[in-house]
Amino acid sequence: MKLDDKLYLIRYNTDKESHITIAEDDVCRKECKHKPCTFICPARVYKWDEEENRIKVYYEGCVECGACRIGCPYSNIKWGYPRGGYGVAYKNG
Repeated sequence: MKLDDKLYLIRYNTDKESHITIAEDDVCRKECKHKPCTFICPARVYKWDEEENRIKVYYEGCVECGACRIGCPYSNIKWGYPRGGYGVAYKNG
């Protein structure tokens, strides 16, 4: 089963507040060449926006694996679990 097929099996109870933030945009902009968060996240939550020159975070699709916290070489991602009742909800498939 491909990753996209597995991601399809996930449901979310999306909060209005993000549980993920980029601490300092300048770190991503000036220091981080390879932007590992954009490819280490299996759910593709992080995208580099060329126009705005910053990382955009699409927290609504986060699978709460924590790979981004480990993969960011600058510890620039502030990540916590979503508030109670929100976040990922796996279903059988």
